[in-house]
Amino acid sequence: MIHPKTELKLISEKIGYGVVAKEFIPAGTITWILDELDREFTPTQFNKMKPLYKDILETYCYRNNKGNFVLCWDYGRFVNHSFKSNCLSTAYDFEIAIRDIQPGEELTDDYGYLNVSEPFKGVDEGTRRKTVYPDDLLKHYKGWDKKLLQNFPKIIQVEQPLKPLIKEKLWKEIEEIAKGKKEMESIKSNYFPR
Repeated sequence: MIHPKTELKLISEKIGYGVVAKEFIPAGTITWILDELDREFTPTQFNKMKPLYKDILETYCYRNNKGNFVLCWDYGRFVNHSFKSNCLSTAYDFEIAIRDIQPGEELTDDYGYLNVSEPFKGVDEGTRRKTVYPDDLLKHYKGWDKKLLQNFPKIIQVEQPLKPLIKEKLWKEIEEIAKGKKEMESIKSNYFPR
């Protein structure tokens, strides 16, 4: 489920639709969480589908570390790629804002940590990286972990509208990590080895 203070908007003709903040979202806010309405498709299920459905899943899904295609039921599936993303996946089936997100600003992910099936060229943002590759998690996890560690303590300091979707045991673990009492699991654990 995507953060409730967001909306779907047309970003541009080239990019299409994206998810935009309706209000200020501070760093450390959980911006998306895997919930019970999101749907998983195994590679076997995917391979039995007609090409039309395969194209839809390739466009709107990410792949988890089991290789399953995960389709968000809400407009979380419209979060666009950026090499300078303001949201970052964790190893705990949720994403956090890794910097403050202003009203009207688009929420973005780096698709490099979403186990894409094929490489693709992103919009040139003046970054060193120009292409997203299926093995980007193995190449860039240390930098992403560093950004997560900088923002994890903020999770327990800011309002969390999506907190009701987090099981109590996981929230206690999040608190331990945020307080430096437990080591954070690396984003690398999200990698799906082909």
